[in-house]
Amino acid sequence: MNANTTKKLDTKVLLSTLWIVVMINMLKADILSLFIPAMAEELARTSASTGASIPQLMLFGAIMGQLGIAMIILSRVLKYEINRWVNIVAGIVTIAYIWVGMTTYPHYIFIATVETLCLLLVVWFAWKWRNSEI
Repeated sequence: MNANTTKKLDTKVLLSTLWIVVMINMLKADILSLFIPAMAEELARTSASTGASIPQLMLFGAIMGQLGIAMIILSRVLKYEINRWVNIVAGIVTIAYIWVGMTTYPHYIFIATVETLCLLLVVWFAWKWRNSEI
């Protein structure tokens, strides 16, 4: 192989890998948040202010978590056109979820920023993706 030859990373692999990074960061943020005193009370305040019960909030969080996990696989198996749009929409929805449900703890803001940058890359690469399989 020539030193000037570079192998282009498959877009499906790139998108899937970015989703893996996002999910690991989401898990890390949740784990670190477990160590915050009075986090249960904060969840109760969120429940009261949104009108949603704690189980409903937890279900919503579980669904959003599953969206990211599903995107790891879907990014690799969906056909080109649907893959592009699913990544764009899921990326935007996940960014909204991260920042609407945010807390002001420094660890969360830092991790949310990393997640957002990765998701912006997901949206960017999906938007710019041109199918070479045709």
